[in-house]
Amino acid sequence: MIFPDHAVWLPTGTTHRVGSLLGAEFRSLYVIDSRRLQIADTPTVFRVSELLRALIIEAATFERGRADAYAGRVTTLILDQLGRAEAVDFSLPWPSSPSLAELCDALYGDPSDLRGLDQWGKALGMSARTLSRHFEDEVGITFRTWQRKLRLFKAMEFLGGGRSVTDTAFDLGYASTSAFIYMFKQEVGQSPRVYQRGLSGT
Repeated sequence: MIFPDHAVWLPTGTTHRVGSLLGAEFRSLYVIDSRRLQIADTPTVFRVSELLRALIIEAATFERGRADAYAGRVTTLILDQLGRAEAVDFSLPWPSSPSLAELCDALYGDPSDLRGLDQWGKALGMSARTLSRHFEDEVGITFRTWQRKLRLFKAMEFLGGGRSVTDTAFDLGYASTSAFIYMFKQEVGQSPRVYQRGLSGT
C-alpha cells in the first residue's frame, strides 16, 4: 500500500498488479532506460516531492507521442526528480504461503481482530512459537510489528476516505481515541486530524 505522497519504483521485468482503494486515482510512469537514474534494482517505495507530483500531473495531460520542447523539459525534470527521490521504509510485506496469507487477509479485512499468536496458531493448526518463526522467516518482520504496520496503513486508508478519527480508532480495535491518536503521532509525526486536513488541502 502506498499513499498520496509516496510512489513505488518497479524495475523492468517485475511481475506486479495494481489497484486503488476507495476510488483513488493514480498515475504510472514508464521509463525506457532507468539505469541512468540510479534507482534501486529492487521494488522501492519513495517519497514524492510537491514538485515531482506537479510535474507528473502536468505530463499526464500530454497527448500520446508529444515530443515538443516543453514536453521534453517536463520529462527531463521528472527524470531528475526521480533520481533524487528519497527512499522510505514504508511498505507492508505480504506472505505467499496459504496459511499465513489467510491470516493476513483476515486481519486486513478486520483490523480490529485482537487475536494473538496463541489463538491464530490454534486456528491454523500450529503452535504460537512455530507460527511466530514461520511468519518472521517469510515476511521479514515479527507478527506484532506487521500488525502494527497494518493498523497504521488502514488508519491512513480510513482517514483518507473521510472517516472520522473516532470511528477510525474503534474500527481498528483501539480501546480509546486517545490511544489511537498517540500511536498515529508516534508513527507519522502528526495527529490524525492534521494528516487528514493535509490530504484535503485545507
